[in-house]
Amino acid sequence: MNNVLKEAIWVLILTYGYSPALQSQTNNPKFQFGVGAGTFIYQGDLTPSSLGSYRTMKPVINLFAAKFFNPFLSLRANLAFGGLNGDDAKYSDPEYRRQRNFNFRSPVAEGSAIAEWNVLGRNYISKGFSPYLFAGVGYSFLKIKRDWSNLNTEYFSAESELMMGVTEDAQQSLPEGLLVLPVGIGVRYYLSDKIGISAETSYRLASTDYLDGFSRAANPAKKDHYYSHTVGVVYRVGKKNMLDCPVIRY
Repeated sequence: MNNVLKEAIWVLILTYGYSPALQSQTNNPKFQFGVGAGTFIYQGDLTPSSLGSYRTMKPVINLFAAKFFNPFLSLRANLAFGGLNGDDAKYSDPEYRRQRNFNFRSPVAEGSAIAEWNVLGRNYISKGFSPYLFAGVGYSFLKIKRDWSNLNTEYFSAESELMMGVTEDAQQSLPEGLLVLPVGIGVRYYLSDKIGISAETSYRLASTDYLDGFSRAANPAKKDHYYSHTVGVVYRVGKKNMLDCPVIRY
């Protein structure tokens, strides 16, 4: 009789104990890792477009590790390695850009801590789309190289604001590091409990007008920024196998 009672109790546990509510607490991935690639896009004094310089895009590689806290919230540590470039010679209009002929380039090594909000609360889904928003804080290491050697001094007079600005900028030390505030939007598509693909756009609000090496000689009222478009692969870990049932002992 005791054995029959024990079996009945275990049947009830196995039937109702692994309800969706319980699974939401015990059978979810805990961590997510990802790798991606894409482009860095510079936005500043050496591009006429408010969208940045798509003519001087540079590649970027992105790595991250994230911790899930609930279906909506996760925190991630992010690393990005790439470059930035701007060049007046890429634009023929307006004419003064060709005559000014400034350019710059810099490698970028960026680390950031980011809070991610899953819009639909789908951090734990086994398959399907999972859109998200994010914001954080980071720091970028730079090595800026600027060049004004092709400046047409016959087009600009020595007393012009640009020429005086070049003199001031030449005396300005350039940042080797930069505080950035990444904000953006992304979407993942999970192919299974573990594997997914992702696409993301991240805009970096920067704290300098010397990201491109120029300020007074260009547009001192406008800060420089940059952003990225990336695609990648993600991998989730930490999910338990719900088919691993406890051993029944009599």
